[in-house]
Amino acid sequence: MRAPAPAKINLALVVGPLRDDGKHELLTVYQRLGIADRIELDPSATLSVWGFAGDTLVHAVLEKLAARAGVAPGWRVQIEKRLPVAAGIGGGSSDAATALRLANDMLAEPLDAGDLHAIAATVGADVPFFLADGPQLGAGDGTTLTSLDLPQDYWVVLVVPRAVQKPSTAAVYAAFDDRDGATGWKERRAAVLDALGRVRRPRDLAALPPNDLASSPLADELRALGAFRADVSGAGPAVYGLFHHEAAAKAAKRALKRAGDTWMTAPAWYG
Repeated sequence: MRAPAPAKINLALVVGPLRDDGKHELLTVYQRLGIADRIELDPSATLSVWGFAGDTLVHAVLEKLAARAGVAPGWRVQIEKRLPVAAGIGGGSSDAATALRLANDMLAEPLDAGDLHAIAATVGADVPFFLADGPQLGAGDGTTLTSLDLPQDYWVVLVVPRAVQKPSTAAVYAAFDDRDGATGWKERRAAVLDALGRVRRPRDLAALPPNDLASSPLADELRALGAFRADVSGAGPAVYGLFHHEAAAKAAKRALKRAGDTWMTAPAWYG
């Protein structure tokens, strides 16, 4: 069985205080993109993951699926890695969700959607999103999802800067805490919900507040090149720009090749 494992961007990400479980309260807008890794899964006597030596999430999620289903973890997974690693666009989480879905479909008695969501949430906060179709509002630690009806008719230019040394996600959150980033959390959360309530056209997405965790001068460059919204995705370092017109997006992609690896894509509704 084969399926794409698409990337995502966070169209908004506001972060609040630490919760009792050690995670941060947050509110985020997840949007799937039309660029993807490729996952192939076959039955096997043992569990093995090939194609990406750095994988931990696919292996972990399939072990958890096997334990929940009461079966031996017997799958061979081949990952064709096309998305950049640790860039804030959910490549590893998407790989895990796609493998989980494919392996579940191969079970004699597949688990239901609720069980899959519960398994995914134990592996990573972004993983449950990739089990759902369409844009989603992520609340709590990001795993409580609500479907959103957002415009999908725009172009996305994605830039992963080559000169940026990304700290770990834990370090990004620690820096957020050190600067008392949670101050004003309720107001920023309300601003996201208010902006979402007024979205009718793509350009209305520009009213969403900026990413609480990270910023980049590349966002300013993307706006100067015609993006109606530009921001860092997740904990970074990937930066996205949203464009009304294909020609402007292509020009921006060309202009920013000097800054890093670039992609031009569009929103995707499902993986």
